[in-house]
Amino acid sequence: MSSDRNKSNKIDMCSGPIVGRLLLFTVPLILSSVLQLLFNAADVVVVGKYAGDNSLAAVGSVVPLVNLLISAFMGLSIGSNVLASRYRGSRDDSSLSRTVHTSMLVSAISGMILTVIGVIFAEPILILMNSPVETLPLASLYLRIYFVGMPASMVYNFGSAILRAVGDTKRPMYYLTAAGIVNVILNLLFVIRFRMDVAGVGIATVISQIISAALVVRCLMGEEGALRFDPRKLGIDKDILIRITRIGLPASFQGMLFSLSNVIIQSSVNGFGATVVAGNSAAMNIEGFIYVSMNAFYQACISFVSANVGARRHERINKIVIRSEACVIVTGMLLGGLAYMFGSELLSIYTDSDAVIRAGLIRMLYICLPYFLCGMMDVMVGGLRGLGYAVLPMIVSLVGACGLRLLWIFTLFRLPRFHETRYLYITYPVSWTVTFLAHVICYIAVKKKFDREH
Repeated sequence: MSSDRNKSNKIDMCSGPIVGRLLLFTVPLILSSVLQLLFNAADVVVVGKYAGDNSLAAVGSVVPLVNLLISAFMGLSIGSNVLASRYRGSRDDSSLSRTVHTSMLVSAISGMILTVIGVIFAEPILILMNSPVETLPLASLYLRIYFVGMPASMVYNFGSAILRAVGDTKRPMYYLTAAGIVNVILNLLFVIRFRMDVAGVGIATVISQIISAALVVRCLMGEEGALRFDPRKLGIDKDILIRITRIGLPASFQGMLFSLSNVIIQSSVNGFGATVVAGNSAAMNIEGFIYVSMNAFYQACISFVSANVGARRHERINKIVIRSEACVIVTGMLLGGLAYMFGSELLSIYTDSDAVIRAGLIRMLYICLPYFLCGMMDVMVGGLRGLGYAVLPMIVSLVGACGLRLLWIFTLFRLPRFHETRYLYITYPVSWTVTFLAHVICYIAVKKKFDREH
């Protein structure tokens, strides 16, 4: 019975209609990602409504920094996903088992490193980011508490990456649902009843992260065969770690520099005062829901391409990439358009301040509407990484996206004529377009080489 139940949660990525299986894979993943975002959104909504704009700005302003530090290690989970997908496709059970146990230990170590960095360096980094003086103590406190939960967060994300490798995106969604409900209840209890302000939402988030991690570990321990996690086998396999690192480290480096460019942009936004910071933070939270919905197709593209490489079903690879692009365009245009159309109503969930809402709408105009371009760029990266190419998309993304943004910020944005938030935000769609086109050219060249060699 347990075996049948486990099989029903998995998807055959190497045969059958692609779009249908992509949607079976991505819909639970989208819901999972949305639930994970709700951890932070619940924090922002509760503090914005019940603790004030300074608390809202404090919680929201640390998001780019959190993403920067997490990106340092989350790219490694992509390496785990690619390897596990490939070994699953080629039915290499020994390598799959070693990938599972190496990945889980790497996740725990990564989380502990992040905790140390976050707790010790929270305030100095926020000062370097030009955080408003009035929000600095609250932002530092929230950041330190948040990073206490990093080991649990890393374990959950790596465990989910392993499950995605076999097409299982349903059970992580169930686990985040349970953890998300706990998070919202504790947010309301700690902030409204006990008046713990940002400390309350931070503690609630940590508890919810521990719950989701415990559930995904329990799930892997209940698996059968090579996917089963046995704590007694926990260890670092040198060859597997090298392969994970070879794929994941460029992704980590790219994620870090992407996040670094966002931290620099956040620092520029911070210079416009607490009202603009609060509006920017609320808009970022709304955009996050659109991003994770599109990002699900990026993750699907990686898993599907990698699995078909392992199964030697090379004729399906281009079809997977093209259909992933079509799905992400529709998703991005639909959700981005709806978000901007109902922008005032959505922003009012986070704040009652008209000035904050106006500031948030400026960001949404320049980022929400063309957000599908970001999804298109990411799917091309997914296709390249699924083929095993990690360094090339990293270089293209860094030059095309990060480079353009930073060049703009340190040149024209410094001029009084262009020193407005709208000129800051417009760097996003421009960089997405340029980088997407560059990735398309790279994919065509790489695929031709891959076909010749295989």
